[in-house]
Amino acid sequence: MTTTAARPVPVPEPVRLSLLLWLIAIAAGAAEALVHLLLPVPPTPAQLGARFAIYAVLTVLVLSLRTGRNAVRWAVAVLLGGFGTVSLVVEPVSSLLAGGSPGAFLAAADVPTLLGAGLRVVHVVAVLAALVLMFRPAANAWFRRG
Repeated sequence: MTTTAARPVPVPEPVRLSLLLWLIAIAAGAAEALVHLLLPVPPTPAQLGARFAIYAVLTVLVLSLRTGRNAVRWAVAVLLGGFGTVSLVVEPVSSLLAGGSPGAFLAAADVPTLLGAGLRVVHVVAVLAALVLMFRPAANAWFRRG
């Protein structure tokens, strides 16, 4: 009698792309933190350390998506897709609500500020795309079986 071990179900393409985009978002956030060192009031070493500790934990959480556990997917969705997105957009939205103008911002911004803003845009776009991919039908089926 021969027994065959069940083959693990491969990670579906939407989940693999989502994982890549989550990692791009984290990398963009880390790069933005480093760009802030060039600003007139740079972050302190403690602030940078805290930020990079958070990024390390989030990276481990994102890599855990490969386990197929639905609880991990929801943790990533809520922490990075929810709270993380809010933390990324609250500053620019507050500025707009206070009467700020994107044109005036761009005209007054120095190179590090523009670079940081560009990285923030990459970060937000990657998060939103990763979030959508993580809930595509193939991803839903894969996480349900996990």
